[in-house]
Amino acid sequence: MLSLVLQLAVLGVALAAAALILKQDPTFTYEVIVVDDGSKDQTSKVAFKYCQKYGSDKVRVITLVKNRGKGGAIRMGIFSSRGEKILMADADGATKFPDVEKLEKGLNDLQPWPDQMAIACGSRAHLEKESIAQRSYFRTLLMYGFHFLVWFLCVKGIRDTQCGFKLLTREAASRTFSSLHIERWAFDVELLYIAQFFKIPIAEIAVNWTEIEGSKLVPFWSWLQMGKDLLFIRLRYLTGAWRLEQTRKMN
Repeated sequence: MLSLVLQLAVLGVALAAAALILKQDPTFTYEVIVVDDGSKDQTSKVAFKYCQKYGSDKVRVITLVKNRGKGGAIRMGIFSSRGEKILMADADGATKFPDVEKLEKGLNDLQPWPDQMAIACGSRAHLEKESIAQRSYFRTLLMYGFHFLVWFLCVKGIRDTQCGFKLLTREAASRTFSSLHIERWAFDVELLYIAQFFKIPIAEIAVNWTEIEGSKLVPFWSWLQMGKDLLFIRLRYLTGAWRLEQTRKMN
């Protein structure tokens, strides 16, 4: 079974993609988990309509009373999932759900998986030149500064840590999310830092991506917060304030 964990309730495209895969492979099973991170809009209402339409075995809704941040919301969805493979995705449609087949191929290319653990990360690095041409010099400088800090402090060898399209085996999800501390935007970096610490194989796979208006990231302050989180990640693990230990599998 494939578990798809979404933070927002844009479900139509995800369910259509799942139906398409199901037609091609009758053995394919899936579930979609929507995590409403304390929103004040109609997220839960829309999601529950899909739940009624498709059944709770296909669509489930988790409503958080208090906003916990993207990382905290995804973590709740991960630990509520039942799939052997778990896809985390931003449901704004920036990445295309059919691209999960690319991630699955990247995951399979990593076999044999040590302890059944592997991660395939969607990547927009191949689109970097095009995106730079559309950005201001200031935003480009912030981007390069953030990439340098990620490389210098936390994660080596992954060009795009922040793409919200990642496929994990259940064992890899258990090992990484059980140790996760950061609940805001930089949680992806800590996730991959933990994965590299445990020597979990990681594949970076180019995916289609479209710029979506309405981003919640405010360029300067968001990058500043993320930079601070990167320093905290490095210092807290370095000083032993945070420790990485063997964790139990998810039930």
